[in-house]
Amino acid sequence: MTASTPDTVLTRIALGVEYNGAAFHGWQRQSTPAIATVQGTLEQALSRIADHPISVNCAGRTDAGVHGTGQVVHFETPVDRGEKAWIRGTNSHLPAQVRVQWAHVVSDDFHARHSALSRRYRYIIYTGAVQPTALIKQLTYVNVPLDVTRMHEAGQHLLGENDFSAFRAAGCQSRTPMRCINEIKVSRQNQFIVLEVEANAFLLHMVRNIAGALLEVGAGRRSPDWVGQVLATRDRSQNAITARPDGLYLVNVSYPARYGLPVLPPGPCFL
Repeated sequence: MTASTPDTVLTRIALGVEYNGAAFHGWQRQSTPAIATVQGTLEQALSRIADHPISVNCAGRTDAGVHGTGQVVHFETPVDRGEKAWIRGTNSHLPAQVRVQWAHVVSDDFHARHSALSRRYRYIIYTGAVQPTALIKQLTYVNVPLDVTRMHEAGQHLLGENDFSAFRAAGCQSRTPMRCINEIKVSRQNQFIVLEVEANAFLLHMVRNIAGALLEVGAGRRSPDWVGQVLATRDRSQNAITARPDGLYLVNVSYPARYGLPVLPPGPCFL
């Protein structure tokens, strides 16, 4: 593979990436190559197309088992392959669980993480009598009745800028627990219950901890006001257990319009 020189002109390219996280140990590349990650898999494919090592920056590092339909990354390269080649060529070297959806040349001030205005996650729960086999690892199955109205009411206690220490995993490396939730809603679509959360950014396991708390309310074990009380404690031990990763999707990342990135309907496609 060829390497760039100090005088090489680099082009910055943003990609929209979709992936099924069930087969990977999370997004972030690991020091052990044998551990399959989405980032490592994507970088290997991009490096083959570019004919030089590629390293990508992402909008959000998803956990093991978490899926992405609206992940955004960027990288720099001295070669010109064209936006279609970055899509089709890269996809030809990717496993079926990862796909580049779009490619777009961006200005040097664009950063997939730091330029993002907000991220939106979707958590999908299935409440049918029997767990569906066709969607294994794609949703979280709950075999007790859930009150969607109470879950939605509980979620409203989390709106705005707050200290989310009570919804933060112990291993979180963020310098601050402050986050701003712009929207949170819970709705039912037949036997599916869908939790949507949009915030400026998220802490480690934050959405899964929110889902865990709302499941307690939906099952009738806690009142909607309890979620606000947990938030006020700033104490993770006062919260519910962390919900499973299977039903969690990063569905959208928004950016300033000046970057001209494609805007696609948030997935996943089966809802």
